[in-house]
Amino acid sequence: MSTKYIFITGGVVSSLGKGLGSAALGALLQARGYSVRLCKLDPYLNVDPGTMSPFQHGEVFVTDDGAETDLDLGHYERFTGRPASQNDNITTGRIYQNVLNKERRGDYLGATVQVVPHITNEIKEFIAEKEDSADFVLCEIGGTVGDIESLPFLEAIRQFGNEVGIARSLFLHVTLLPYIPTAGELKTKPTQHSVKELMSVGIRPRMLLCRSDRPIEEDELKKIALFCNIEEKKVISALDAKSIYDVPLAYHKEGLDTEVLDYFELDNSVDPDLSVWINISKAIHEPEGEVTIGVVGKYTNLADSYKSLNEALTHGGIANNTKVKIKFIESSVFDEEEGIVEALEGVHGIIVPGAFGTRGAEGKIKAVQFARERKIPYFGICFGLQMAVLETARHLANIPDATSSEFEKEGPHLIGLMTEWVKEGAKEERSSNENLGGTMRLGAYPAVLDKNSKIADIYQRTDIEERHRHRYEVNSAYKDQLEAAGLFFSGLSPDGTLPETCERKDHPWFIAVQYHPELKSKPFDPHPLFVSFVKAAIKQSRLI
Repeated sequence: MSTKYIFITGGVVSSLGKGLGSAALGALLQARGYSVRLCKLDPYLNVDPGTMSPFQHGEVFVTDDGAETDLDLGHYERFTGRPASQNDNITTGRIYQNVLNKERRGDYLGATVQVVPHITNEIKEFIAEKEDSADFVLCEIGGTVGDIESLPFLEAIRQFGNEVGIARSLFLHVTLLPYIPTAGELKTKPTQHSVKELMSVGIRPRMLLCRSDRPIEEDELKKIALFCNIEEKKVISALDAKSIYDVPLAYHKEGLDTEVLDYFELDNSVDPDLSVWINISKAIHEPEGEVTIGVVGKYTNLADSYKSLNEALTHGGIANNTKVKIKFIESSVFDEEEGIVEALEGVHGIIVPGAFGTRGAEGKIKAVQFARERKIPYFGICFGLQMAVLETARHLANIPDATSSEFEKEGPHLIGLMTEWVKEGAKEERSSNENLGGTMRLGAYPAVLDKNSKIADIYQRTDIEERHRHRYEVNSAYKDQLEAAGLFFSGLSPDGTLPETCERKDHPWFIAVQYHPELKSKPFDPHPLFVSFVKAAIKQSRLI
């Protein structure tokens, strides 16, 4: 069949869960046998989120082809299993950059470059590239309707909808029904105003997904349908869920996928196979036990900074039928030795995740030492591997002033800025004077694991490929000295020059990796490292 397009917009307030809703709808359509592709249009002016603070934007999700993208693409992958790519996320910054590059080349033949048609055409071209790549293309527009930044995107999807026709395009609007305690009722007026705002730019939504923290009465749904000029059955309740993995089941129960197929006049008479989501939900809500994992980070004030990590731990718990309780610990609390004991006492596993910069680094090194000496399962990710290297160097390898060039200009630099590496057979080169954006080792790179290592046993293979996002690399010149101190470099780049994984054989579970395994974990296909780590934490919990 010809590709159908579903455009998901949001109104009233931000953070309504458009990305999660899009991902859940994608999973439901897949369960009915359709192929799906999801993409995100972001209105901010950054070319990509790569240089944005995690406090501003949450985590940066990295794809196999090296794109630094919005965290919603992580939801898309985790719910559909379809790998996202560079061509699934675009920003205002990138759109304008593309248009201005064309203008400089003279592609517009001397025309005055304007938002309409040049910017809107560029947006439409991005959407049109997905033609015939799937049965359904779900396109989420970031921000909130009414924001000045999103106007070019709304105009572009309005035009696109007209061009492909009503039979192939659906506008789905996500809104909020706030509860007013003094009135004792949910209010529909914000939703009415949001739909009016959307219609003022020429877009008529045909379905509404109404977020609420409590059940929405039938009369309220009918009122929304009447005032928003939408079929009653296409006003869908979207109540808060205990787990994000309950959302596909909840939205199906409310008829979201059924009404989408009805709109496109496709058969909706056969129920989808949701057994995978039923089993996932059961594992989450009926666990056999519980473990606590301490995540020692520097962006702990915003949970979305570690979104993929949080979910990967949940997936590891699902695989072990165990609830994983995450205890976020700001690494700066480890100024004194007593702070370490107080913060980490009682945890069953410790993770030091990815990060940039010197702030909190010493606290992370202390957390590694605590895990090593107390024999607590330790999982270092990216920066967490580098801190494990420095901890061994300082305390076991007789290099007390070991450091990274990211922290200090002087000293024995066990970790240094990468200036060149090989990707797909070609040499990539960078310098310290270049722009920060897009200059890291990004995307999927292969590694070779030692066949006698613990990590190879976990993967059940020696050749792996994982996603990277970092500027600094462990200096392999120190490899022999560190291995003599007990830190075994169990995985290397194919040419043997870059350490990719390390572990300790004198510890029940001590593994650190230079890449980000959390980015490839899914609830129905959990990453083996997280499955093994949670299993080790369960064993640790029985020792306490």
